[in-house]
Amino acid sequence: MVNVGDKKITHRKATAKTSMFLGEEIISHFENDELTTKKGPVFQTAIIAGIQAVKKTSELIPMCHPLMINGVDIDIKIINKEEIEIVCSVEIEGKTGVEMEALTGASVTALTVYDMCKAISQKMVIKETKLVEKTGGKSDIKVNE
Repeated sequence: MVNVGDKKITHRKATAKTSMFLGEEIISHFENDELTTKKGPVFQTAIIAGIQAVKKTSELIPMCHPLMINGVDIDIKIINKEEIEIVCSVEIEGKTGVEMEALTGASVTALTVYDMCKAISQKMVIKETKLVEKTGGKSDIKVNE
C-alpha cells in the first residue's frame, strides 16, 4: 500500500455511476418505481448491499486503505423502459481518496439488482461503471457525462 502518513487530512468525495440494461420484461414489473421479487424489494436490498460493499472495499481490493467512511449515498433511477442508472457517492475526512469505494458500491449495487431479477430474465447487462467526480486531495476531477 502507498504510505499516506505525510498527507493532510482533507474532505474527500467520489461519485461513481453504473448503467444497467434490465429490459422491458423486468421494467414492466415495476410499480411506483419499485419492484419486489421472491427475494424481496430489489432497489432497497441493492442499496444496502452497495453500502456494505463500500465499507468492505479494502477487504476486496488488496491495496486499498481501510477508511472511516463519513457517508454513503446510493440512488437508483429508472432511466427509460429498459435501463436503470445507479449513482454511488462516498465522503470522508481523510488522507486518501474514496474513488474505489464509490466504484465498488455502484458495482455491487448493480450485481445485487442482477441477482434479484435473474428469475424474471437473464438478459440484463451491466453496461458501464465509471468515476464521474472526485474532490479533495491533490486534484479534483469532474467527468462530463
